[in-house]
Amino acid sequence: MSLDDAPGRLRPEPLSSADPDFDQTHWAPARRRGQLPTHYYHAHFEELLGFVEERYRHILSPDQRDLIGSFRALDINARRLYVRLVNRKGRVFSAARLRYPELGDAEPLLKTLQAAGWVEPAGIDHYFELLRFLTKRELNRVLAQRLTGIGRSMKKAELVYLAERHCGAAEFLETLGAHRILVQRHADDIGFMLFLFFGRVQDGLSQFTLRDLGLVRVQDTGDDYEPRFAERSEALETWFFARQRHRLRGADDATIERLARAARDWPAPVHPAGAAARDELAHALGRALEKTDQVNAALRVYKRGESTQCSERVVRLLLADGRRDEARTFLERCIDAPRSDEQALMAEDLYARKFDRKRTSAVTDELRAAPVIELDESRSGSPEQAAAEWFESRGVRAWRTENRLWRTLFGLLLWDDLFGSKGGGTHSPFERLPAALLDGTFAACRHDRITARLALLDDPGAARRELLTTSTRHYGTPNGVFRWRRDLLDPVFALLEHADADAVRNILARMCRDYRELRYGYPDLMLVENGKVRFVEIKTEGDQLRRNQLVRIAQLRDAGFDAGVVRVDWIIDPLQTYVVVDVETTGGRGERHRVTEIGAVKVRGGEIVDRFQTLLNPARSIPPDIIRLTGITPAMVADAPVFADIADRFREFMGDAIFVAHNVDFDYGFIAGEYRRLGQRFRHPRLCTCASMRRLFPGHRSYGLAALCASFGIALEQHHRALCDAEAAAELLLLINEKRTMLSGSSPAAAAQADS
Repeated sequence: MSLDDAPGRLRPEPLSSADPDFDQTHWAPARRRGQLPTHYYHAHFEELLGFVEERYRHILSPDQRDLIGSFRALDINARRLYVRLVNRKGRVFSAARLRYPELGDAEPLLKTLQAAGWVEPAGIDHYFELLRFLTKRELNRVLAQRLTGIGRSMKKAELVYLAERHCGAAEFLETLGAHRILVQRHADDIGFMLFLFFGRVQDGLSQFTLRDLGLVRVQDTGDDYEPRFAERSEALETWFFARQRHRLRGADDATIERLARAARDWPAPVHPAGAAARDELAHALGRALEKTDQVNAALRVYKRGESTQCSERVVRLLLADGRRDEARTFLERCIDAPRSDEQALMAEDLYARKFDRKRTSAVTDELRAAPVIELDESRSGSPEQAAAEWFESRGVRAWRTENRLWRTLFGLLLWDDLFGSKGGGTHSPFERLPAALLDGTFAACRHDRITARLALLDDPGAARRELLTTSTRHYGTPNGVFRWRRDLLDPVFALLEHADADAVRNILARMCRDYRELRYGYPDLMLVENGKVRFVEIKTEGDQLRRNQLVRIAQLRDAGFDAGVVRVDWIIDPLQTYVVVDVETTGGRGERHRVTEIGAVKVRGGEIVDRFQTLLNPARSIPPDIIRLTGITPAMVADAPVFADIADRFREFMGDAIFVAHNVDFDYGFIAGEYRRLGQRFRHPRLCTCASMRRLFPGHRSYGLAALCASFGIALEQHHRALCDAEAAAELLLLINEKRTMLSGSSPAAAAQADS
């Protein structure tokens, strides 16, 4: 679906002829591209205020509601200047640096805002923010008057550190002469309103601008927007933790210390959203403290959280400190009353390893027990696809499904309850995921409807017809659950046909109860073998099995599916086919230049078995320097075929081979670009002889094709002609495969003989 097909965007209708920028009560779909109106930022701010005033009146305090009215009572250009301040980074600013030509002289507007209480001079309460706003030169000037040993080579962070610890705020401000430095007032109230709208801490109104430029898609659900908070207390506690988390991003050591001290006074959340925000903050702050070697402070912060990540860090830090009894008690509590399947797995696994002398983790056990398949090392760039093809070659139907399978089935089967008239809306135009999924109320609010929809799974034929009807009716409609693809129903139909309905229903019911947790972590492949469905997670050497992946495998098994891990060992396949390609072009940039010659050689079993060569008419001029380099002249290509004439023949020559070239991205990019101009896709696994030679044969001064050919005695009689260079690169490929085989401890010749 193109951006031009995106649903209409919301912007305000005009309020009056005297104030044409906005309307706080009426909303209409509109689409905008290109240049923004002069005062677009003011319209965005009014859109925010109107949305919050209409849908979050129960959340706003009386003072915040009055604030909106007070803002609208200001002179219009004063309002616009204040919105400009809202969009600036930080709330501290210098009056002398304000330059907004469309508003004229800022001085009288600032006086209006100051008189009305919307800006104020910087004071002691703003000291920490002021220090970070000042330039290094300004800091240096003030500190040099109050402290000794201040050097110009000191970094700004060092100057801020010295000011915080060795200068009183009042004395610093007096020396600075801060009367021309102002602070935007009501920043917290505006930040709270942005938080209500977006559900996250948002600096400024940039998302509205990106929307109007067509760079961010939004939903058009009319007035069907659900408030993300039912009570003011829920919004305030979530806002508290989210704001602390936002301050932690990019924080210096002093800020981290202040946030850690403040953790002692965190409120105890009583709402799920607040608890989730608290847990995110606790984990992020704890990790930041660990990085600065403040382990005891980190432990105290982790204990304030209740997530699996926080609990694991608590146990590990207790064990590292020798507090085994305390760690044991903590784990036993997690095992007896786990907050999630993942926390239960973590606690049971750590308890077994640390207190029952189990030597390996559950993740390691799963990996060690996994069957192994052997794939050619050249496919290492896409192990999941290579594994799927391996299963297909053995008569097993295979799909790369990961999360897409379950999210597609979930979204289509429950479409009306999620997105239709029977479903709930989103929290704002910028969100696609239905509100009921975000806040975890979907299963409880729609229990009877969900039960009826899941009952369709008992009749696979009826379920297929229902899914086909839904996908046909709504194809391309943006949603936050799955992406539309032409073949999206193929694996879904295979699942319905071959899986037990109760097993499928079990997973979907879990997703209904906790979609935010259950939408990720599913295995890479779905296989159908002998009429049975099997789910497989593909892992190569060095890959880690994440805990949520192991949890998802366990949940699939509990539902009744065959699910597990398959490990991949990379080998050298003596029967693997490679096509070594070289192209000559009119220049080095694929979007501007074209191919003038293709040379390719096919390699199998350590031998060159076929060749392909053709000149091509590039349909553009050949620069003189390229003629001198390649020797290919305009006369030579005047009667040559264009790429479209040989596209089918070259694709047939490639077959399912691995595409090889010296600096493969260059040659592959040009070939893929030529097919793209024809509206076709060109996709093959790739191997680069240059990169492979660097890795396997280190120590050469140059890894250019000519230099390597000279070093290894490879003939290169017509360098910069395609077939000659391809044949030379093929000789390098043979050296590479010989070295790879030696390192892997197997012989291609012996393997080929054994296979035959």
